[in-house]
Amino acid sequence: MTRILAIETSTEVATAAILADGGLFVRELSGVQTHSQGILPAIQALLVEAGVRLQDCDAIAFGCGPGAFTGIRTACGIVQGLAYGADLPVVPVVSLLAMAEAAREEVTGNEYVCILDARMNEVYWAQYCYDETGWAEVSAPALARLDAALAAITLENPLLVLGNGLVLPEAVQARYRSLPCMPHAKQVGILGRLDFAAGHGLPADQAQPLYLRNKIALTTAEREQVKLQAGKAAG
Repeated sequence: MTRILAIETSTEVATAAILADGGLFVRELSGVQTHSQGILPAIQALLVEAGVRLQDCDAIAFGCGPGAFTGIRTACGIVQGLAYGADLPVVPVVSLLAMAEAAREEVTGNEYVCILDARMNEVYWAQYCYDETGWAEVSAPALARLDAALAAITLENPLLVLGNGLVLPEAVQARYRSLPCMPHAKQVGILGRLDFAAGHGLPADQAQPLYLRNKIALTTAEREQVKLQAGKAAG
């Protein structure tokens, strides 16, 4: 069985997971301020619990966003460092799709609209459909006001997958089913394993954020820093 280390830090809840032949191993951290300090110790504890070395994993999957930019950059920096140190490919997973995967595990359905609070009276959102062939993107991740996102829904009977405690207008609540759900490393790992099996693994330096307000890659200084941390992280 493919072994995947997964990291998701795009929201206020940071998670890490290992999908291995011994099962699923998960760590969760609450509070954005703990992401950069807590995620590496969480990963190290997971590796011990799973009884594997980082080098024993086949790939590192990560939630690439959209979401809180600080959290996404944290994930990208850590993933680059780990991947460089262990010579592993990386697999980016859209955090909104991870929400859809989590919702699919909870309720029956095949049409999903995933919405995350983006602050400044805006949301990140996307539409997905699921069938026997897997996931299909109906509308790509976008940034919009909540009312504009809801007005743009093209699916006939979607489940609205809501993060960050979003509250819908009463008229919308009466029209659609909804489910609270946040991006999680478990689903990032599940989707990342599928993408890796399909040949979608990338070099470490391509662990980059999906940031819809301003697409900024990691700086050269940040890349050098994660390379310096790679030996410690992989050790």
